Amino acid sequence: MAYEHRPWSTFGDADKIAPYNPLCRVPTLVLDSGEALIESTMILDRLDEEAGEACAMLPRRDPARRQALKVCALGTGLADKAVALVYERALHKEKSQAWLDRCTGQVERVLNALEADRAARPTPYWFGDAIGHADITMACAHCASCARHTRRFFRRHAGRRSSATAIAARRGRSSKRSRSPSVRRDEAQARASEVRSQRGFTVNA
Repeated sequence: MAYEHRPWSTFGDADKIAPYNPLCRVPTLVLDSGEALIESTMILDRLDEEAGEACAMLPRRDPARRQALKVCALGTGLADKAVALVYERALHKEKSQAWLDRCTGQVERVLNALEADRAARPTPYWFGDAIGHADITMACAHCASCARHTRRFFRRHAGRRSSATAIAARRGRSSKRSRSPSVRRDEAQARASEVRSQRGFTVNA
């Protein structure tokens, strides 16, 4: 699928994003028709429609669809609260302990709920034998939250095989052990650079 990527910052380029998304948030996908999709799950759902049911990464029918969307919603909400904690500590000289406690409690409850949900499912991935949007959403949200709040959250959840980190850990486990530290560092830097380059504004060609 052809597309045009505009790497606009939600802070530095908010005036450019606003005409397409009044929330000035990314990602935002502008379709050929001019319609703007302004939320990740909505964008993924639209792309699944393009891909067709056989290739879609969200179930197309309930109740499996509702269940997958719920995990996606909890994952994106988890990431939002993790970012809110960063902003409160970094941007405010006088921090609100009530707000910090609220966000921390929300993150903890989401992690606990998702741990329990995933532990109850025997399948390799969250909703079956194939990876889906729920798996990717949770892996990204969990890793992002742990990267920002290592001491607070990661040590409590990293050791649980039912956690979202198990999704990523399954892939390439043996090959990772065989690579040298310098190779692993270079690969990690390359992945981080790729992620940074994708945190922008996407416009469909």
